[in-house]
Amino acid sequence: MPPLNRMTRLTLLAVVAGAVVAAGAMPAAALANWAVEQSAPAYDTLPEVLKHPTTAQASYLYANDGKTVVTTFYDENRRDVTLAEVAPVVPQAVVAAEDARFYSHHGVDLKGVLRAVVANGASGGVSQGASTLTMQYVRNVLKSDPSLSTEQRAEATEQTPARKIREARYALALEKELSKEQILQGYLNIAYFGSGAYGIHAAAHTYFSKDPAQLTLSEASLLAGLLQSPEADSPLNGGIERALSRRDYVLTAMTGTGAITAAQAETAKADTPVVKRGANPNDCTASRQGWGFFCDYFRSWWRDQDTFGDTAEDREQALRQGGYRIVTTLDPKLQNAAQAQVTKVYGYTDKRALPMAVVEPGTGKVLALAVNRHYSAAAGAGNTMNQLVAGGTGIHGYQAGSTFKMFTMLAALEAGKTLDTSFDAPTKLTTTWPEATGPASCDGYWCPRNANPAWMDGKRDMWTGFGRSVNTYFVWLEQQVGADKTIEMAQRLGIRFRHPDNASHAATDAAGWGSFVLGVSLTTPLDLANAYATLAADGVYCSPLPVTAVTDGTGKQLDVANPACGPAVSPEIARAATDAARCPVGQSGAFGRCDGGTATAVSDLLGGRAVAGKTGSSTDNMTESFVAYTPQLAAAAIAANPDTPTDAVGAAVLSKVYRAVGSTLATGSAGLEVKDFPAPQRTSAFSPEPVPTEPEKPRDESHDGNGDNSHDNGDDRPGRGDDNNDNGNGDHNGDNGNDNGAGGDNGSDGGGDTGSGDSGSGSNGDGRPGRGGGWSGGSQPSGPGR
Repeated sequence: MPPLNRMTRLTLLAVVAGAVVAAGAMPAAALANWAVEQSAPAYDTLPEVLKHPTTAQASYLYANDGKTVVTTFYDENRRDVTLAEVAPVVPQAVVAAEDARFYSHHGVDLKGVLRAVVANGASGGVSQGASTLTMQYVRNVLKSDPSLSTEQRAEATEQTPARKIREARYALALEKELSKEQILQGYLNIAYFGSGAYGIHAAAHTYFSKDPAQLTLSEASLLAGLLQSPEADSPLNGGIERALSRRDYVLTAMTGTGAITAAQAETAKADTPVVKRGANPNDCTASRQGWGFFCDYFRSWWRDQDTFGDTAEDREQALRQGGYRIVTTLDPKLQNAAQAQVTKVYGYTDKRALPMAVVEPGTGKVLALAVNRHYSAAAGAGNTMNQLVAGGTGIHGYQAGSTFKMFTMLAALEAGKTLDTSFDAPTKLTTTWPEATGPASCDGYWCPRNANPAWMDGKRDMWTGFGRSVNTYFVWLEQQVGADKTIEMAQRLGIRFRHPDNASHAATDAAGWGSFVLGVSLTTPLDLANAYATLAADGVYCSPLPVTAVTDGTGKQLDVANPACGPAVSPEIARAATDAARCPVGQSGAFGRCDGGTATAVSDLLGGRAVAGKTGSSTDNMTESFVAYTPQLAAAAIAANPDTPTDAVGAAVLSKVYRAVGSTLATGSAGLEVKDFPAPQRTSAFSPEPVPTEPEKPRDESHDGNGDNSHDNGDDRPGRGDDNNDNGNGDHNGDNGNDNGAGGDNGSDGGGDTGSGDSGSGSNGDGRPGRGGGWSGGSQPSGPGR
């Protein structure tokens, strides 16, 4: 582009000034001041925003495929694109409509000024402007600067000669530094097209539900025609006839610039574009059906990241104005499967809820967060913005019952105990923890019970104790290692104490919180799933993570999406615990020592894939929980009434809960490699056999209702467990699943899969007064938590 010489600049300035004067719009003093300037200012002296535009842009949130939009966040619906991402007919149409001499002037159009002088002089007013695309770009950048105050923004848009002069001078300076393509690209990204659409990307999606690269000649010319009166001519506001009239004007103008032929113009005029309003979701309430709770969890994570600002408010503003491209960990297939499963159990308006979380072991990626609620601020049943799945904002979670027995088992394994650690589990066990009064008090000490003595009592080890969820076995085991060790293990695996009472117990009286093993502390499906995922990852705990990539408005990828992982327990301990955790779900593990389970149907749901997990019920079946994991996925769900925790969901729903989780894992596993869990070493499974010093006396089996045979005949080798020797009335009591849901857990998962337990019988899991903590929303249960 040839530079303007001094005389040309002076002449141009004088003519522009004369044009404005002729229009009766500039006082003589202002003209004098402008003429003195003589030329455009140096580029370096321009306002910083013109050199580095900081217009607010929408941030886009995608699923893990990088294509499926979850939602957008914006104050102004805008997203910058390059000219390469726009159909060539778009800039051609805009130039023809707004500045036909764009490629021949240097920022201020002398001929346009003269034309405006004549037109305005003839009309006696200001009937025609002389702003070039460059001048319009300057005005849009100045008024869109997000750092401006209300007063400064008003000044940038005021209808005064001073503003016109300023725009002309800045335009001359910009054109000496930027190419025509750069200016045109900037203009297309900042111009307002009406109906809330800022920039060509938003306009293409708002009016035609497509990317700007897909716009046809007829569509592009219609959008270009909106620039003059974006709201009045918007086809979405009843202005379709005006929009088409302007479209035809633009097509004719394009023949004048040589962009298209007359025949092409006539063909385009004969075509009436189909206006198809695109979705312009804004914020989590506008996200896809069922995905709002994941979106809410992402936003909470974002507000905690100091990369995006010094305060939570700064980070929120950055999300709404920074033009970020965020690829999340949400898996659409898994998310939709989880949503379908939870709504099979409870409808959207049911007072009870089934929140479910799915995570990826070894990365912490949150793949799905589902619950039978609409994420909405609207009044009415089934609508809420409370984070029922991941917790936070006053949601403390729910009691998860016997799922917490896992933390005692891990603590015991870490203390050197083996999976075959045995104990004659009685119906009721008097502990060393004080309990003053109540049904769970025996002479002043806490004495939990087994819910189904006929199926649970007797000689148990970690395999059979975990499979049948024997309360008294695990309470005894917790006494051996210490309640504080159980609590510390739970914290290591990511269990958080959101309720103040729970946090206080853990911090000040961990050793005395014996009932912790029975799941009296509140937790969330996300924390629970991620804790068990640690075992699937060979003992490596990863903090929950909702993103895989974050790119800022300049295209720079930020270092904020890396998994935060570290060892929580040794691989050997994780493998040993997993071997026992295969018992509840109907599998045998490496040593074939499982004997009965509370959710054996899950193995069939996974088609025989390796799976492990645990059921859990709270006192009087107020909640029913299930958590399970494969080598590649982990999921947890808790049925509860979030508003009235004492409204018991009942034992019958347990089978529906574990089937919902199992079916979701089956969907997520489809297409994945079939893997097995690594087997633990024999030394983790079996204690060294003592050297006999005298003949062993026969064991009195009269009290044992489970038929455990004391003669194992040396069958403690891998693959040769004692299943075939347990011929009593408890052998394989529940191999056909818990489909009728009659077996309660009450902290121990009741009578197994056939539901043969006396649901609700017994008061196992009685915590000390207040040890149950609070609940999410609503009132808290009175009396001891269990």
